[in-house]
Amino acid sequence: MRPDLTTAELRGERLDLLPISPAHADELAAALADPALHAFTGGRPATVEETRARCARLAAGSPDPAEAWGNWVLRLRADGALVGYVQTTVRTGAAELAWVIGTPWQRRGLATEAARTLLAHLTAAGVTEAVAHIHPDHRASAAIARALGLCPTAHTLDGETRWHADLTRPRPRPDLHGLTAERATRATPPTRPTARETVEPSAARHRPEPPRNTSCP
Repeated sequence: MRPDLTTAELRGERLDLLPISPAHADELAAALADPALHAFTGGRPATVEETRARCARLAAGSPDPAEAWGNWVLRLRADGALVGYVQTTVRTGAAELAWVIGTPWQRRGLATEAARTLLAHLTAAGVTEAVAHIHPDHRASAAIARALGLCPTAHTLDGETRWHADLTRPRPRPDLHGLTAERATRATPPTRPTARETVEPSAARHRPEPPRNTSCP
């Protein structure tokens, strides 16, 4: 894997994607303090101390040399606010994606922008498949996944629908009229990260994959 795959700073239209570090813990814990963010994942908001410990684990990277963890906090350039994060676990050319936006900044298209920026970076690095697991009732995250070119499959994991995209095929172009996926549906809490929201990604999430659906209905 390229050494900068999960460590490069990325830039979106409005957001800077910065590799996560323990220094982000105070801002990140505050941004994600709304219990509603756990409506689909369970659990509760992490304390600053828990967030700092988790940031340190994620920044250290996966202990498995066959996979790479990438975690970026999202900083809004307009006012410097830290508004959430995106993450990926990359293994054998496939990347699992997740996105979390704090409640005050939802319905602005920020999750779509951040995930699209990350996906472009991964594609340029040679990743050929993208996967996300989304609760079947989570319409906002499903809309974001569709905007990224992912399609729902018949397969589930821990009650979540598996979405998939073949990155070697053309994907939807960004909406040039401001009608983002997040504005198209009522804002709801974000999809579950690569592992459970309170635990770093692990190889356990990368089970042998079933046949993939590579086109949306």
